Amino acid sequence: MRHPIRFVSVLLLSFSLALGLGASPAAARSRIKDIVEFEGIRENQLVGYSIVVGLNGTGDALRNAPFTKQSLEAMLERLGVNTRDATLNTKNVAAVMVTAKLPPFAAAGSQMDVTVSALGDAKSLLGGTLLVTPLMGADGQAYASAQGTVQTGSVSASGGSGSTISKGVPTAGRIAGGAIIEKEVGFQLASMPVLRLTLRNPDFTTAGRIAQVINAAFPGSARADNPTIVSIKPPATLNMMSFISQVENLTVEPDAPAKVVIDEVAGVIVMGENVRLSTVAIQQGNLTITVKESSAVSQPNPFTKGGTTAVVPQSDVSVDEEKGKQFVALKSGASLQSLVQGLNALGVTPRDMISILQAIKGAGALQADIEVL
Repeated sequence: MRHPIRFVSVLLLSFSLALGLGASPAAARSRIKDIVEFEGIRENQLVGYSIVVGLNGTGDALRNAPFTKQSLEAMLERLGVNTRDATLNTKNVAAVMVTAKLPPFAAAGSQMDVTVSALGDAKSLLGGTLLVTPLMGADGQAYASAQGTVQTGSVSASGGSGSTISKGVPTAGRIAGGAIIEKEVGFQLASMPVLRLTLRNPDFTTAGRIAQVINAAFPGSARADNPTIVSIKPPATLNMMSFISQVENLTVEPDAPAKVVIDEVAGVIVMGENVRLSTVAIQQGNLTITVKESSAVSQPNPFTKGGTTAVVPQSDVSVDEEKGKQFVALKSGASLQSLVQGLNALGVTPRDMISILQAIKGAGALQADIEVL
């Protein structure tokens, strides 16, 4: 049995601050619309409950899903059919939850897609028809109604012996354009005197740069309130709609903190360009301890009275230490490229790199935050 033990040796030669990063290529500029969210301009979640009919025997078992039976009886009663005292045993009906995202500024009468998901023990929703379903917002009001044929994009089959084959998820599907918007969200953008921009990645420097870029084009129109919020107001010659259409296309160079993100499960490492190192040398090697277990038979001496044959366990332990690879030295203020080149020079795997980065951070030589997912 092998017990591999991986050692990472990090020798800190000296602690020092980055003396200068040198000339670096200009970072890519991004449009403001790609790095911020506009206040009030967002989707709204809608949800509804209904039943899907027309299934080919793949619906809910009414004995196991009383809510499906109650929904079926209530629907038939509204249509003038009384089934309260009848025994219903159909498997062509399934209770479902219907979800959708109401787009911003969606007009009444326009269409949107909906997602239909089985609520009970239905086997498949393929080919079923969703009945008229009011879709409610967080305020309890209905903003849309959905109906249509469910498309799952999956395949499911079963044999008489109990074997089954399925591809995809047959108990969830979509209806393209299956909902009609009945009510609009009352958001008056044009009459707003001030609009707030929310940074997707909050940062002091980026917020300040956004305000500077906007003020350069429209003097006195922007103010950075904090690392997340930049408030803007249109000049007297423009309304809010025209103002935003010009502001969102302005470009800015976003900044980001030095951070190393590690996914230990997948063995993935992502390092930002601002990651820097103090002067450090790295050496990596392996130590493998091998333990072999075997059994030997112990026989008593000839003509010995009272002796018995016994099984005696034997252990063979060996140590194999890989010769350490040469030190890789990184100078003070080393950039991301130098760090990657140094680690690649050691020929280490991604999981070894994770250990090395954590060891460098522990030694105080990694000028960045480490986030482990």
